[in-house]
Amino acid sequence: MKDIRIEKLASNLLSHSINLQKGEKILIEIIGMEAIPLGKELIKQAEAKGALPFFNIIDYEILREMLKDITEEQIQVYAKHDLQRMKDMDAYIGVRASTNTSELNGISKEKMELYNKYYTLPVHFKERVNNTKWCILRYPNASMAQMSNMNTEEFEDFFFNVCTLDYDKMSKAMDSLVNLMNKTNKVHILGEGTNLTFSIKGIPSKKYMGTFNIPDGEVATAPVKNSVNGYITYNTETRYNGVLFSNIRFDFKDGKIIKATANKTKELNEILDTDEGSRYIGEFALGLNPYIEKPIGDTLFDEKIKGSFHFTPGDSLKESDNGNQSSIHWDIVNIQTPEYGGGEIWFDDKLIRKDGLFVLEELKMLNPENLI
Repeated sequence: MKDIRIEKLASNLLSHSINLQKGEKILIEIIGMEAIPLGKELIKQAEAKGALPFFNIIDYEILREMLKDITEEQIQVYAKHDLQRMKDMDAYIGVRASTNTSELNGISKEKMELYNKYYTLPVHFKERVNNTKWCILRYPNASMAQMSNMNTEEFEDFFFNVCTLDYDKMSKAMDSLVNLMNKTNKVHILGEGTNLTFSIKGIPSKKYMGTFNIPDGEVATAPVKNSVNGYITYNTETRYNGVLFSNIRFDFKDGKIIKATANKTKELNEILDTDEGSRYIGEFALGLNPYIEKPIGDTLFDEKIKGSFHFTPGDSLKESDNGNQSSIHWDIVNIQTPEYGGGEIWFDDKLIRKDGLFVLEELKMLNPENLI
């Protein structure tokens, strides 16, 4: 990988994504040793800005060993120290380069619930998300290339195209969609195995254009908590707690998932029974990144697929809070381009997107040919 690409990515992350300022404290967290070159470049550039960088390295093989027999007291102590460190930070960049995305597979449901409840929820969902300037990204490695059915060089080229998109241009194009969603009451989504209705009235819409995730490209809101009715069948695979799910279908009544099936129905329902909020939806978002055309098995990429939307069980976003709280937040993607069966999205009985392309004149600037 050429150093110049790492330098450019690090610069974009620090300047555009989190707008790091002199004197600010930043935690650079690396998952997987292959991301060390980017970690070093981030520290170098952060120091050049007069900021104060700190780092943490996580290895999933070691984490897995700890989680196997972890106790509630142990995870609380573990979280206590990381939570205090996060509270000391002004900014956070998380770089994920695990060589095995299934490394946590096989950890018991009870242990993963402890980890999510006492570590992930307070350290990341509550403190990092709400009180730091943060950005999360993957790092291109052979594992990701293999997941994407690409050779390593091909995947690196794809990665840097996606991650160094002109996000300022995308941001301006998103404004019309944000304004429309903020005026919308009823949403109706149709597709293969999908017929959903819900309201987004009064829930703020937010554009995401490289300031929280890299790659980026989505406009998000949330349904009014009790308004979701109908059913959805997701046409992409998704991984949660190390388990790979496919053919997920949810049936809703008054906001709640009353029936859930998949290739692993038992495991799916165990996740949805994590807490009271797990069977309600915390996010509805439209994917807009023109370079991402198909799933690669990585949520940070897949949720931005052009012509897609995701409908997320669990915790709502701070910027689009619908009152739902949960220790899970599971972005599951449905693609509506013709290759994936097509579909329609209607706002207040007006068709706004068909087969993945916007049909309203004021939204056509978000179609892929206008963003590349």
